[in-house]
Amino acid sequence: MTTLLQTRNLSKNFGGLAAVQSVDFDLQQGEIRAIIGPNGAGKSTLVGLISGRIAPSAGTIAFQGQSITRLPAHARVARGIAYTFQITSIFANLTCRENILLPAQRAAVAASGVFGRVDEAALITRADEVLARVGLRDQADTKAKEMAYGHQRLLEVGMGLALDAKLLILDEPTQGLADSEIANFIDLIRAVSKDTTILLIEHNMTVVMDLAQRITVMNFGEVLAEGTPEEIRANHAVQTAYLGG
Repeated sequence: MTTLLQTRNLSKNFGGLAAVQSVDFDLQQGEIRAIIGPNGAGKSTLVGLISGRIAPSAGTIAFQGQSITRLPAHARVARGIAYTFQITSIFANLTCRENILLPAQRAAVAASGVFGRVDEAALITRADEVLARVGLRDQADTKAKEMAYGHQRLLEVGMGLALDAKLLILDEPTQGLADSEIANFIDLIRAVSKDTTILLIEHNMTVVMDLAQRITVMNFGEVLAEGTPEEIRANHAVQTAYLGG
């Protein structure tokens, strides 16, 4: 497999707090990877460093073999890294389609290299394709603020897909979803992973064990363990620190 993302000695200190400590992390192209750990383990800080929302104190980050350590967040989006927030981040007063059109336009401009030269009809077609993929085609003209919370989460995933992301980072994507919505979400991510590498932070262990191909466990800012779901279930250190064994 091809390594899509790699960190070496990645660290972040907030004053005297070492939120992330010397993390070496390798993510393979096409993988569904979950990051788990107790509250305060450093999970969100790690993906903040990867997405460019947080500057590292030390270490390096490479994406597709090129350093992105000092790139700002918007430049990483242009490289193909999309991030969905733990708290839903959508344009509440825009329609579902309009929310998708914004990142779709950005992706089209990045692909053409010419600002402003985009085919509007093609963009609308692209937006409707994305909406269909996440199960929201029938809500294309609904304002985002009028949608159910679970559908807003799906819309946020769609916004990431509209960017033609090579890596889609999902922070607590099933938080607040009903069981039926979680089942649909799992099916969606499996389908999306055929084209996009998935990295998710998730507390719902049923989702993690059902969906992830590999799991990274963090504790006190460090990587405690990595492995398949079966290996993580059987890991005594993980059971002690997190799974309640």
